[in-house]
Amino acid sequence: MASEEKSAWIMGLVAIAAYAVYAVIILGRAGQTPLAQVPYAAPMLWSIGGAILANIVLRVAAAAVSPGDAGRKDQRDREIYRFGEHIGQSFLVIGAVAALLMAMADWDRFWIANAIYLAFVLSAILGSVAKIAAYRWGFQPW
Repeated sequence: MASEEKSAWIMGLVAIAAYAVYAVIILGRAGQTPLAQVPYAAPMLWSIGGAILANIVLRVAAAAVSPGDAGRKDQRDREIYRFGEHIGQSFLVIGAVAALLMAMADWDRFWIANAIYLAFVLSAILGSVAKIAAYRWGFQPW
């Protein structure tokens, strides 16, 4: 497995795990309280920071396990990376537009922040899935 494919797996799985932990914490705190009134900033920041740290640690560990592959990229790897990033960016745009509309409609900050966070998570997941699919089933650039 190419090091870039390993990185895509790591990014996708870490994004899913970090968001799942965040969602469980927020939903667990809610109880009878409306979601918009649940303190979300600290769990969100810890979730994001933990995901970044986990990504770094797991990528370093993957590079240590197979040092011959670490950092080696050919033209195909660069094109797959670019393809996956372009696919993933679509959710960032959707999330930004949603957050903009929510702000204009004067929605609570909770919903705006969570829309942005979800957009980042979906971007990471979709980009990773696109990269993994390109590695597994072939990639034909247009």
